[in-house]
Amino acid sequence: MNSPTEKTDVLIAGLGPVGAVLAVYLGRLGVNVIAIERDKGVYPVPRAAHLDHETMRLLHLAGGAEAVAAASQPLSSYEFRSGSGELLMGFLPGGATAPTGFPASSMFHQPTLEHAVRARLATLPNVSARLGQSIAGYEASGAGVVATIKGEEGDYTVAARFLVGCDGGGSIVRRLAGIALDDMGFDEPWLVIDTTLKHGVKALSTAGIQYCDPKRPVTSMPMAPGRHRWEFMLRDGETPEDISRDERIAELIAPFADPASVVIERRAVYRFHALSAQSWRKGPVLLAGDAAHQMPPFMGQGLCSGVRDAANLAWKLAAVIGGRASDALLDSYQAERAPHVQAITEAAVFMGRVVCTQNEEEAAARDRDMTSKPEADRYSAIPGLSGLGAGILKGDPAAGSIFPEPWLGAGRRLDDVAGLAPILVTRRRDEATARFEADGGFVADFSDGSLADAQGHLKALIGEAEALLVRPDKHVFGRGSSSALIAAWNAYLASGAVAA
Repeated sequence: MNSPTEKTDVLIAGLGPVGAVLAVYLGRLGVNVIAIERDKGVYPVPRAAHLDHETMRLLHLAGGAEAVAAASQPLSSYEFRSGSGELLMGFLPGGATAPTGFPASSMFHQPTLEHAVRARLATLPNVSARLGQSIAGYEASGAGVVATIKGEEGDYTVAARFLVGCDGGGSIVRRLAGIALDDMGFDEPWLVIDTTLKHGVKALSTAGIQYCDPKRPVTSMPMAPGRHRWEFMLRDGETPEDISRDERIAELIAPFADPASVVIERRAVYRFHALSAQSWRKGPVLLAGDAAHQMPPFMGQGLCSGVRDAANLAWKLAAVIGGRASDALLDSYQAERAPHVQAITEAAVFMGRVVCTQNEEEAAARDRDMTSKPEADRYSAIPGLSGLGAGILKGDPAAGSIFPEPWLGAGRRLDDVAGLAPILVTRRRDEATARFEADGGFVADFSDGSLADAQGHLKALIGEAEALLVRPDKHVFGRGSSSALIAAWNAYLASGAVAA
């Protein structure tokens, strides 16, 4: 006898970091969620290695930032060096703490993050996490999807208003939806070696280095304390099986560290891709994280981009399901996120082409060009990422930027109080702000001194404006009068677009 079809608001396929963060966000917003994951536990070794301060701030909202911060370390620099060791270009962190209140850049331990977020997920009664299960197919209709789920105890069906594929680069959901990938023309095989350091050593180096040696491009990267990663590009004719042998790995590591001083934690050959799904939404089916886009690792933005997807998508799904926004709002998801992902991917591809040059003449020309200026001038600050370009008020230079994190008194972040609600920072409360609050927004008074702004980030951002409206994903929507901002926000929720 077939079991009855279960019902939920959102079915998430894939409970890696992106799926887990999305599930926590939705659960916090009162949405009913079933999240399924093929594997029975957290993948035990790290894959992603880097988090920026914006992502750490978003992870704080999912319960993961504090655990990650305790198991991470900053980079002192990120350097690209020639085969002879000469600096080609380098990037330096801008400061210990960004305006979000988190380190500008952190090398972290991914399993620590995933355990922390899943622990937060387990506290949410409206979220059901089911391990050892996978999606086998679905049928879509105007009401949502009815998905067939495979589990150890047999198949069953789930009816959901929306299905979100967070199931990685080989996404089953993407394939079932018939969504094709666009290829940006980067496809290179690399051996990734993750190690733990013996004798209590915390780091072999504080710098991340790309050795742009045409004989063998190499990445050397400190990870969380006590861990180090090397990546070695495969040469023509080398096979994954041969290069992954113990003796070959020892030969590869030897120029950089004593192989006897490390323990191999993981070895795997990956192809570094630059791919993007042609559509991130097909009716009630949406994609996030690697299911929607993949990029080479040279910017360290793969996981960061997936978490930003979750932050953009979660509040929109909740608003549509709760009747506070039209279905058209979900069409803004790809329109807002894809240009940001594309810009990061293009930068990562550029860096990858610098690193992966294997033609010695081309490499020599590259080296001459990049070393033509003094070494000190080859360093620059770690470049900031572009802000949001859509879903914001046009013509306001502050719109689209990341909202700095002010504090409410001692030790209380505004995010801890406002959560995933839109925030209106205003100098004056009135009927419009009261209605905004009644509709689920959060109003913060900038005139009474309750917002601690010791570094002046908020003061500089709001300027002379009466008010500042912040989206739930922590991007600034715009500045102006409270009533005008609220009216523009409500129009955006109704149409998914902001009037020019």
